[in-house]
Amino acid sequence: MGNTLTCCVSPDASPKLSRGAGAAGPERRLDAYDAGAGDAVLAAAEPKETDSAGGEGPHLQHISDREFPDDLAMESNPSDHPRASTIFLSKSQTDVREKRKSNHINHLSPGQLTKKYSSCSTIFIDDSTVSQPNLRSTIKCVTLAIYYHIKNRDSDRSLDIFDEKSHPLTRDDVPDDYFKHDPDHKHIYRFVRTLFSAAQLTAECAIVTLVYLERLLTYAEIDICPSNWKRIVLGAILLASKVWDDQAVWNVDYCQILKDITVEDMNEMERHFLELLQFNINVPASVYAKYYFDLRSLADDNNLSFLLEPLSKERAQKLEAISRLCEDKYKDLSKAAMRRSFSADNLVGIRRSNAILS
Repeated sequence: MGNTLTCCVSPDASPKLSRGAGAAGPERRLDAYDAGAGDAVLAAAEPKETDSAGGEGPHLQHISDREFPDDLAMESNPSDHPRASTIFLSKSQTDVREKRKSNHINHLSPGQLTKKYSSCSTIFIDDSTVSQPNLRSTIKCVTLAIYYHIKNRDSDRSLDIFDEKSHPLTRDDVPDDYFKHDPDHKHIYRFVRTLFSAAQLTAECAIVTLVYLERLLTYAEIDICPSNWKRIVLGAILLASKVWDDQAVWNVDYCQILKDITVEDMNEMERHFLELLQFNINVPASVYAKYYFDLRSLADDNNLSFLLEPLSKERAQKLEAISRLCEDKYKDLSKAAMRRSFSADNLVGIRRSNAILS
């Protein structure tokens, strides 16, 4: 999932991280599955269809051809349908209502005193957009969404492949009561931030990670809880980095970041993750945009403000130029659509003859 040339044709070097001498040989061969790119991995992973003659047909069902019932897509799969509410925003509303109620009773201001507001003379704007989100702010919002998933979970349904006791990420002994203590937001943020910093991942990858996480919880009917959150998040990051980034980080590279995990364990976890997702790794632009704006709403509800700066003259001119370019493209597309919309029945009505001057 990524660039075929970088991941498959060049097995001797990772696209992003340099490997030590210990990463050679069998580990690279084991990593061939995980470093694979898009269609190659899906074609190898999905079962082949059999034709009527008993042979194996080359046709595989494309992700976009799969149909979900409308009620299931609307109610159960926010990661598939743009109009379905995201799970993390719904789970956060309980705490948000309690905070607002407490602020009302204690007559406290719901916002930060340092919050900046636009005026007639000054406009404050942040550097985060849906196409280029701010990395630090996006990771904070995504980890806050994961925090609410864990805190307000319905139960503790899990699978052995994600259990940290059965598959530890470190050599340290896992405490017997590891499943009883919910991680706080800072703990989750440090874990995710370390992975993103070491693997040089982008903010867009963080949003796709959250989409895959909620898709997994919906498809597999499990909960993210203290016993499995690290491995679920790691699996979602691993998959999102390969789908989103053309130069994907290999599984063996994550083993260099998390020193005690083996590449065999990473391979097995990725295979299970893909199977539980039913190999549906498609993220429509509308779903991506929904998650981005819901993350911004989550930030506003929790006073997690994005860094605001006064709108400068240079940036205003740049935004105006981009807006004008988009308008011109939209006008060109509209004209082209109008030209294509005429049918043969109307050709007589719009025919014009040239004037002849004598």
